[in-house]
Amino acid sequence: MRRIYSFLLPIAALGSLACSTKAQNESRDTTKMRGESARAVAGGGISVAGWKGQIDASEASRGQALTNSKLDKAGDALHVTTGPAVAYWNPSNTASGNYTVKASFTEPKYMNLNDHPHPYGVFIGGNDMGTPNQTYLYCAAYGNGTFIMRGFGPQPFQMNGRRGEDNKAVNKAAAAGSPVTQQIALSVNGDNVQCAINGTVVATYKKSDVVGPGKLKSTDGVYGIRFAHNTEGLVTGLTVTKP
Repeated sequence: MRRIYSFLLPIAALGSLACSTKAQNESRDTTKMRGESARAVAGGGISVAGWKGQIDASEASRGQALTNSKLDKAGDALHVTTGPAVAYWNPSNTASGNYTVKASFTEPKYMNLNDHPHPYGVFIGGNDMGTPNQTYLYCAAYGNGTFIMRGFGPQPFQMNGRRGEDNKAVNKAAAAGSPVTQQIALSVNGDNVQCAINGTVVATYKKSDVVGPGKLKSTDGVYGIRFAHNTEGLVTGLTVTKP
């Protein structure tokens, strides 16, 4: 029995060491997954007449404020610099029935404010905007060739998974600090809701998939733009068209 115990002791020690190492690695991985914290943008707030905004509830719960992100103009473009993740809209911009909302997004210096890719895009179906009950659906692209389709109902919901999807239609930046542009459109056509990026349809869902309890109140509503935290971009050509 003594021999058995003397044999097991080193194994037990190794097991303890392995568990300790695993815990340390998991701790590092968890910290890494959290990503960088949202910054506060100097001179933040909204300086474009008629526009409003609201940061994500999760950002507000961490003490962030709308004034920590910034919406201004750069020539004819909307210039967004975040801060906390935010949706911006003009209440007069509404769409109903069948329609397409589209805009062009340019990240002048890819990942200049973050240490990993962050998305930006258009949203539709905005209702109760600016309140804790706001609902909307958005499609957003990353400069690394992936996209996400998500929404708030008013809690966050995901249409294409936690990490989104790769798609060849989504443009990739040549490198960090390089420019990248995406044309993003969300369309409602009959019973279908589609996202197109750079002219290619990348996702299609039935209305029943995006409207209902915990999702949209309707695909009719306000449209606008959404940016993740710590991201800078220019938006042009935000328009709605009818078929």
